[in-house]
Amino acid sequence: MNTGFLLDTNTVIDYFGDRLSVTSNEVIEQSAPNISVITRIELLAWPNASLDQIAVMRSFIDCARVFLLEESVIEKTISIRKTYKLKLPDAIIAATAIANNLTLVTHNLSDFGSVKELTVVNSR
Repeated sequence: MNTGFLLDTNTVIDYFGDRLSVTSNEVIEQSAPNISVITRIELLAWPNASLDQIAVMRSFIDCARVFLLEESVIEKTISIRKTYKLKLPDAIIAATAIANNLTLVTHNLSDFGSVKELTVVNSR
């Protein structure tokens, strides 16, 4: 049984763009969010973000629990890449959720939905 939620990058961007379901908003607002180090990187490297948006993202990340690339995540990423052919960032995010017993919140169901060990909920 999964014990919490991991937010995909698109979920965080949708949160700040007010494009999430009520349930997804509640998940984010009721506790410190969990994100992968990949989400941190993607948010801060967002090419079209203004300086104000980057400041908001930094504040969000400062409040989040950021999961780093520990050995269990690396090993699971390798397995996912071999089995499902996901892009490396998506494989790391999926592996982070699996290794930490978290449900992934995303609207990218087409890629993540194929990973059998991963519990996924639609953010929209």
